[in-house]
Amino acid sequence: MATQHRHAAKKGGVGTKDAAQRVITSASGALGQLTSGLSTTVPGLFLLLWALVTAVSSLVGVGLLMVPGLVRAVHVLAAAERARLLRYGVEIVPPLPPPSKLRLALVSSTVWRELRWLVWHSTLGLVLSLLGVALPLFFLRDATFPLWWRFIPDDAASTSLGLGAAHSWPQACAVLFLALGWITMVLGLAPALARLQSWSAHRFLTPGADEDLSLRVAELTATRAAALDAHAVELRRIERSLHDGAQNRLVGVTVLLGAARRMVARDPAGAEELLERAQLASEQALAELRAVARSILPPVLADRGLAGALSGLAAESPVPCRVDIHVSHRCAAAVEATAYFIVAEALTNIAKHSGASHTGVSVRIRGDRLTLRIEDDGQGGAGQAGGSGLLGIRRRVSALDGTMSLSSPPGGPTTLEVDLPCGS
Repeated sequence: MATQHRHAAKKGGVGTKDAAQRVITSASGALGQLTSGLSTTVPGLFLLLWALVTAVSSLVGVGLLMVPGLVRAVHVLAAAERARLLRYGVEIVPPLPPPSKLRLALVSSTVWRELRWLVWHSTLGLVLSLLGVALPLFFLRDATFPLWWRFIPDDAASTSLGLGAAHSWPQACAVLFLALGWITMVLGLAPALARLQSWSAHRFLTPGADEDLSLRVAELTATRAAALDAHAVELRRIERSLHDGAQNRLVGVTVLLGAARRMVARDPAGAEELLERAQLASEQALAELRAVARSILPPVLADRGLAGALSGLAAESPVPCRVDIHVSHRCAAAVEATAYFIVAEALTNIAKHSGASHTGVSVRIRGDRLTLRIEDDGQGGAGQAGGSGLLGIRRRVSALDGTMSLSSPPGGPTTLEVDLPCGS
């Protein structure tokens, strides 16, 4: 009993440590995202002033000459903001480029949406970026105040807020409570502030309603191409597996059987040995054929359903994996197979590259959509340019006209979300 209590206490301590590490990692990533916003909010402030000057001078006609240059500059800054957010795992789908001609630019929804983003980002976004810089500095200032308070003038402020003055050690140490408040704000509010800063990009730097149809046509064209590519890649993989594996084994079996047939009369012992080797080769060929068949459509999906198949993957994962699966009914076979291979590939990537100690798989059916969420507490920094695993997942998702989003800031955590149409 005492041993069980010690194990439970140890497990609880490890869980608390992991939770604290996740909070610190999330806050540090959010602070990095907030402070990096200065690279676009400061230039955005100058562009906002340029836009105001252009608007005022346009009343007399002079400002119209500056509109094309302003439109291009705002569009370049918006592209830089999308690239900045993508480095922190926030993907913003870009709209069609704005027109270059003055008359078309004045009525373009993309231009006006980017201008509205500019107003939000260069004002509220700038304030949030400055908070991302100021809060850690306030914490460091107040946390170290007892070390150097004796060296400041008697009437100098004792806190980062500029309130009060310390004249004794108790008063100097009391400033530590304010430092505790700052670090609590950093850990608790930094992720929310980062999301608020990126809200304007989600709201205004994506395609407008009037672009949905043309983008949808382009998206369906790309989806069809992705489906054909995924099909071709899968056929090449199956052909390579059969040619390099089972086919060679069967050729070996044929050779061994022929040799054993010729030796059976003059050397029965040698023929027996060859038959044993042929049997072993045939068993290996059968195993490889079964592996190829499982890679096309795993039998476990038909036997146990999606929930049972994914639970089996989680149980075999080298990284401890928790599953939370709520699937009320069966989906189309192609959808279930895609979900199975996505989770299998994601767990393999986590085990190989993330350095994670825990991972989780969540599966839900909401209406006619199947949603997957795979997350880990690893080092983050995952990107599609880093290997073929995530690219393969995106191809599988695109082939079914689904959506995929990846959030993997440096330091983690990494979250992969996939949404698939759940046909029957």
